[in-house]
Amino acid sequence: MLINSKKTTSSSIQNSKKLYIQSYGCQMNFADSEVVASILKKEGYIITNEPHQANLILINTCSIREKAELTVRKRIKDFKKNKVGNRNLIIGILGCMAERLKAKFLEEEKLVDLVIGPDAYRDLPKLIKQTQDGRKAVNVILSKEETYADVNPIRLNSNGVSAFVSIMRGCDNMCSFCVVPFTRGRERSRDPKSILNEVKKLNDTGFKEVTLLGQNVDSYFWYGGGAKKDFDKKNINEMNTIEFADLLEKIALENPKLRIRFSTSNPQDMKNDVLKIISKYENICNYIHLPVQSGSSKILKLMNRGHTREWYLNLIKSINNHIPNCGLSSDFITGFCDETEEDHQMTLSLMEKVKYHFSYMFFYSERPNTFAQRKLVDNVSKEVKKHRLQEIINLQQKHSLFRNQTTIDKKYEVLIEGVSKKSDDKLFGRTMQNTVVVFDKKHARIGDLVKVKINNCTSATLLGEII
Repeated sequence: MLINSKKTTSSSIQNSKKLYIQSYGCQMNFADSEVVASILKKEGYIITNEPHQANLILINTCSIREKAELTVRKRIKDFKKNKVGNRNLIIGILGCMAERLKAKFLEEEKLVDLVIGPDAYRDLPKLIKQTQDGRKAVNVILSKEETYADVNPIRLNSNGVSAFVSIMRGCDNMCSFCVVPFTRGRERSRDPKSILNEVKKLNDTGFKEVTLLGQNVDSYFWYGGGAKKDFDKKNINEMNTIEFADLLEKIALENPKLRIRFSTSNPQDMKNDVLKIISKYENICNYIHLPVQSGSSKILKLMNRGHTREWYLNLIKSINNHIPNCGLSSDFITGFCDETEEDHQMTLSLMEKVKYHFSYMFFYSERPNTFAQRKLVDNVSKEVKKHRLQEIINLQQKHSLFRNQTTIDKKYEVLIEGVSKKSDDKLFGRTMQNTVVVFDKKHARIGDLVKVKINNCTSATLLGEII
């Protein structure tokens, strides 16, 4: 339920429970916010999209880059006027930034009342009561189990077409630049029965697409519960385990009319078994997000990525062999420690070989307590970082346009997700390769699967017509 009225009285605020929640960062954060909304709904909270109406404001945070943290701190200051006008207002910080800074956040941001890490959301009702008693509240304990398997998330701002389903949490890979293992903990997977039940509920209620989420979905591994790293201690027969390819196949078989996507993949953990399952089932989208970060084996080693340039390119070949016309995207970090111009050129040359459909591109920002921050030197100037980043962006735009131009005059099945931002007379959706298509509405509706002929394109969007 969304509350749209901007008129409210101080007494109505004090006598009701209204939650405003804002999420930043990865898809996992947005999925976690849906879990939080579900937990608090049972406590009588109503979701509002107007922060001035709320007596509980929660900000679900990201720590992957410094800019993300600065954005959150600015947003807290924006809520200052809400705090002044409503002394009963509680402001809480959730997620990775909460886990990284812990109680220190309460000292740095005087307006914040509670700090909750990503595994502690079940404690929210108790922590909120603690703040109502005039005390600050903190819970940032990381779990070795999947903590929300039985929570049925509330689909916040849902289009009723696509939904996120979390299948695992944490990461064991320890990339030298990354805070995720410290803020999300060790890899642990969710009971496949609970995943299948959630997907079935979504299918039964009319959703047409799910995206399976995890910090590293290819590392999904169910052996009965617990951290993946503890499996060898349990003396369990591997025949009784379920890996990502097995889970993907079960979901595809049980929901043949549901589109299935997944994110994010770590190259070193992707197996050919997964590629074979994608190619086998028509309802699994032909799209893989495969972050590489750098095209230089030297930099990849410094990043502790677990693979070389040559190994990664061989994986791309394997993807193209198993899944012709597979949509590919990636992540790039430019200006990492000790990156030379030669290293940068190797990244550009890797991009030329792969020609990604699109990518997420950033320059390196040092994150506290990571191996890179403790042991390596951030010795590439910001000016050089920005220049190299712009070269990567320019090349990606060229490749995106090239990829999109190859679709002109071809026909694609498109799942309609909404109305175009530029015109109420047009709709948009995505192909199986995850490319956005815009077309005239005609008689189609949101949620329909339609055949679209591509007539034109930009570097970001395909332009077509329903046939």
